[in-house]
Amino acid sequence: MRMRLTGCLFLLAALASCGGNKGEEKNAKSDSTAKVTQPVPGGPFKMDSSKRYIYLTWDDAPQPPGTNICKQIFQQQGVKATFFMVGMHQFDPRRKRIVDSLRNAYPQFLIANHSYTHGFQNNYKHFYTHVDSALKDFSKAQEELKVPLKIVRLPGNNSWVGKGEIRGPKSTLAVCKGLDSLGYKVIGWDIEWQFKGGSTPVQGADEMVRMVNAKFDNETSNEENTIVILAHDRMFAKPQYADSLTKFIATLKQDPRNVFETIDHYPLVQRK
Repeated sequence: MRMRLTGCLFLLAALASCGGNKGEEKNAKSDSTAKVTQPVPGGPFKMDSSKRYIYLTWDDAPQPPGTNICKQIFQQQGVKATFFMVGMHQFDPRRKRIVDSLRNAYPQFLIANHSYTHGFQNNYKHFYTHVDSALKDFSKAQEELKVPLKIVRLPGNNSWVGKGEIRGPKSTLAVCKGLDSLGYKVIGWDIEWQFKGGSTPVQGADEMVRMVNAKFDNETSNEENTIVILAHDRMFAKPQYADSLTKFIATLKQDPRNVFETIDHYPLVQRK
């Protein structure tokens, strides 16, 4: 009798052990399934030659309420965009929260570097002739804004830099060479949504769409099948201009060839 009881106990223990292992296996599988790889800025990106890539790049953030309004429109429309930030514009807790929210919203949004002082507060001649100071200005913005990648846009100048490839006005050449030696990529623009009076958009939505289509059709952009659009956050603070931005994006989305991407997926940036 004693032997039978002992045998039963061993059997029960073995069954319990098997059941426990199955449960552990199941939990391990659940844990591995739950792990989702989060995209990181600058990861490899394969372009589709049948598509037209549009890069919405907005300058001078953070500039509330314009920055927040643009962000909301991009979210509502489900498109990606890049905000080129100015370090000195992050001067209070509210603006720091805006920067943090955009930095943490990748892959929909990417933040990039637009200098700390915006070219010594628009004193471009002085900025570009004092190369060491200009480079320090970009480095300060990079650090204080916690910009994830070395991607910059020059204040007030349309220049392109990527691993020894430099294009732009002679006035920026020395700074471009310095940025290139430090491993930065410099992004210019193909089309500008212009403004007057400090913040009022010049072109309407329909005209901007025509400009985009013409640029693609004429193949005159900086890179094949791509268009970099420059605008400024503050331009869309008023409802009528916010509506114009919404219409612009909604119209472009009607063409299935159009894809909106962040600037880390631009060919010049992707080239190593």
